[in-house]
Amino acid sequence: MASVQSTAKPSARERLLAAANELFYAEGVQTVGIDRVIEHAGVAKASLYNTFGGKEQLVRAYLDTRHQGTADRITRAVAERDTPREQMLAVFESQGRQFERPDFHGCAFIRAGAEASPGGLVEEAADAFRSWMRELFTRLATEAGATDPDTLGHQLQILYDGAGISALMDHDSAVAATTRAAASALITAATGASA
Repeated sequence: MASVQSTAKPSARERLLAAANELFYAEGVQTVGIDRVIEHAGVAKASLYNTFGGKEQLVRAYLDTRHQGTADRITRAVAERDTPREQMLAVFESQGRQFERPDFHGCAFIRAGAEASPGGLVEEAADAFRSWMRELFTRLATEAGATDPDTLGHQLQILYDGAGISALMDHDSAVAATTRAAASALITAATGASA
């Protein structure tokens, strides 16, 4: 039986999100005007407003999409490991692979959050991602037997954030190995167990 390939054109929503992802991530949320996103997506201006309501809602949807993609990538990396210690380190290894990508432009959430108005949808999306990361690290720290899992979770999140900023600003994917080593030392100190 021959497989049937879909020739359906992506929806206006899908095209807008793809254009937003490409442009916002590469150039910044504030730098890219809505008209550029619309033109890049090849849709009518009314499609944006009918689908999202406005730019802030489009940025929120873009960040929600990146959150889901990043969470899926990290969750797969964690699931491939057996122990909570290895799982925490897998988060940093997964992040480090992103640093090697030619289209790496840093953390979308930090970048968009830095440009966001306080209390808006964009700040809310950035906060949601950061909360997810901290909860993941804290849960794994608890499972690893850390004496203070909240502190270890917070430390690992700060290390994760800093690694992304360093890799972007220094244009150095080698920061991944340094970050993994620092995470390993923090985990050892917090759990009393070495690799």
